[in-house]
Amino acid sequence: MGIQNRLIEYRDGGVVLEGLLAWDDGIRGPRPGILVSHAWSGRSDYEEGKANALAGLGYAALALDLYGKGVRGSNPEENSALMQPFLEDRPMLQKRLLLSLATLRDQNEVNGSKIAAIGFCFGGLCVLDIARTGEDLAGVVSFHGLLGAPGNTEGDTIKAKVLALHGWDDPMATPDSVLELSKELTAMGADWQLHAYGNTVHAFTNPAANDKAMGTIYDADADRRSWIAMQNFLEELFNA
Repeated sequence: MGIQNRLIEYRDGGVVLEGLLAWDDGIRGPRPGILVSHAWSGRSDYEEGKANALAGLGYAALALDLYGKGVRGSNPEENSALMQPFLEDRPMLQKRLLLSLATLRDQNEVNGSKIAAIGFCFGGLCVLDIARTGEDLAGVVSFHGLLGAPGNTEGDTIKAKVLALHGWDDPMATPDSVLELSKELTAMGADWQLHAYGNTVHAFTNPAANDKAMGTIYDADADRRSWIAMQNFLEELFNA
C-alpha cells in the first residue's frame, strides 16, 4: 500500500505524449484529480514529485507532457526552443492542455467531476489558459506563472476558480502584468485570488533555482506558504 505511479501514453495527432499518474492505492474508489503542468524544460522529477505529494494528500495527479514522449530541455536555450512555439500559438497549447485534462478524467482512479489543475512557471500560464478557455473544472492554481493573455479568449467566461501565487518582484511577471491579469479575470467573471510574496522572484518553489541574473531564486518561505495556500484552496473546492 502507498503511493503508486503509472505512465500513460496519449496522442495529439501524430505526437505521442507521456504523462505520469500518481495515486495512493490505500484510498478506495475515485478521488479528485489534479493536473500538474510542467515548467519550460518539460515533465521532470520536479513535477512528478509534486504529483506524488498531491497523491499523498488524497488526490490522483497527472504530471502532463506537452512536448512529446522523452522530449526534454537540458539548458535555457533548449527549454526556450521547446516552449516558444506554444507561446506563439496559444490555441495549439490550449488544445494539448485540454487533451491532457481529458486523459486525467479518463483514469479509473479519478472522479471526473472533481478536477483541478496546478502549474509552475510556464505551467502556471498553462493552467490559466485552461481556465481562460471556459473549461468546466473546479479550479486552477498558478505558481509563479507567466501571466500574459493569449489573445484568443476574449469574451469567454471563466468557470474555474483561480488562485495565482506570485513573487512580487518576478521580472517575468511585473506588477503591471499582475494588474492586467486582475482586469482580465474580472472581465471574464472569474472567482479569483492573488497571493503575492514580497522580496520574492520567479521559480520560488524550485530548490534548484539559483540564478540572480535570470531572476529565478528559490525562497523556502514562499514555497511553504504557497503550498499551504494551494492545499486550502483545493480543500475549499472539493470539501466545502
